[in-house]
Amino acid sequence: MKVELTALEARLIGCLIEKELTTPDQYPLSLNSLTAAVNQKTNRDPVMELAEAEVVSVLDGLQKKHLVYEKSGFGSRVMKYQHRLVGTEFSEIKATPQERGILCVMLLRGPQTIAELRTRTNRLCEFADLAEVETALNEMMARDSGPLVARLPRSRGERESRYMHLLSGAIESAPEQEASAPPPPADPDLAARVATLERELEALRREVAALRGA
Repeated sequence: MKVELTALEARLIGCLIEKELTTPDQYPLSLNSLTAAVNQKTNRDPVMELAEAEVVSVLDGLQKKHLVYEKSGFGSRVMKYQHRLVGTEFSEIKATPQERGILCVMLLRGPQTIAELRTRTNRLCEFADLAEVETALNEMMARDSGPLVARLPRSRGERESRYMHLLSGAIESAPEQEASAPPPPADPDLAARVATLERELEALRREVAALRGA
């Protein structure tokens, strides 16, 4: 199955994965809890303000894609929702806990550097160091079933590369460009000085030639 999420679908799925890992006693989530998670002010980029009706509409699309399903609790009429994107028995995407943590924060916060990913996944999984994060990213980019993340071209002035998930479609890539120092400003008087030196040099040559012929 090829997964392709809209921005709102990515936010909802990311919230469900996050709450499954951080508050398992409250998972699956009710519509009210999911809406609150979507509109959460922390650990989100961008911050959103969706109404419950908008969340229901997004959930409907995810259910049609078989990525979210409803679950009613015993003795409760409150409908709750859980994902099946990654890390579940029925998931099409098989991933390690570290890979699942990386995908989660990317779904919630977009492109990030290796250092940001290590810091922001500390509630979801464990990484010993930055090298371990980089190893996980490299494995996610080289999966036989297709890459899950991509390294973005480095913009001028950026010191570190950022990585983004591919669950919302392919990213148009370009060769990574290293930040370079700006060229020195042009000297408007340089050309005039060069021309003057060339005239003086030519005059010296004529004088030397005249002396030799004397």
